[in-house]
Amino acid sequence: MVNPTGGVLYPARLPQFHRLPPPAEAAELVAWFWIPEWDIAPGRSSRQEVVSFPALNLVVDPHAVTLSGATTRASHRDLRGSGWAVGALLRPAAVAALIDDPASLVDAERVLDERFGDVAGLRERVVGAMGTGQGHRERAVAEFARWLAARAGAVDDSSRQANALMDALMGDDAALTPEEAATRLAVSVRTLQRMTHRHVGLSPAAMIRRRRLQEAARRVREEPGTDLASLAAELGYADHAHLTRDFRAVLGVAPRVYRSEAAD
Repeated sequence: MVNPTGGVLYPARLPQFHRLPPPAEAAELVAWFWIPEWDIAPGRSSRQEVVSFPALNLVVDPHAVTLSGATTRASHRDLRGSGWAVGALLRPAAVAALIDDPASLVDAERVLDERFGDVAGLRERVVGAMGTGQGHRERAVAEFARWLAARAGAVDDSSRQANALMDALMGDDAALTPEEAATRLAVSVRTLQRMTHRHVGLSPAAMIRRRRLQEAARRVREEPGTDLASLAAELGYADHAHLTRDFRAVLGVAPRVYRSEAAD
């Protein structure tokens, strides 16, 4: 079961937002599909703030298909008017089919054109599905998954090892250090670093820090009585001060301030 709001800093402020698991044909390529839909009153906007997962996203909206890289900081998007997007949080096995150097897209995004294949056809099919009635999200995801599976082709052992790397760094019971992740995967730390650079664009340590910060934000938000010193120790921070520095550096606020803001 995927967390429907993981990485979203203020879930109570979301418009309609859905996360759907990938169809079987794309299970090795996509962690989940995410679909926001909004209808904001004229003259108003809705700011969505996110600490993204350390992965690439392929996003279709009514106007374009965009590949977004991993991020190193919190980001936001102001929604206005009416609209939607259908995004795929990509597993490492899908990345090589879309970009040779994911590090070049860290904290950036690229609108895809005909050089990447039939992206216009992908957009048209997803737009068509989103314009239908009940079940439109599922139909959009099915079209998206078919296109991506055809684009990526057969998943080989190397790609599966890259997926295992993501599981070791970001999954349930994830490793607390790069050394632990390397041991689980039976590779050297240097090999682990090369793999994350090739498939995500970030270092293993940066990915672990992002996961810890996401979990810290979730716990502070959902369990406001949580003792911050105990939480820091549980998540592998050196101490409470280290957790607070991480919070400030990425979110721009201290954990206590975030806890108060998230409760509003």
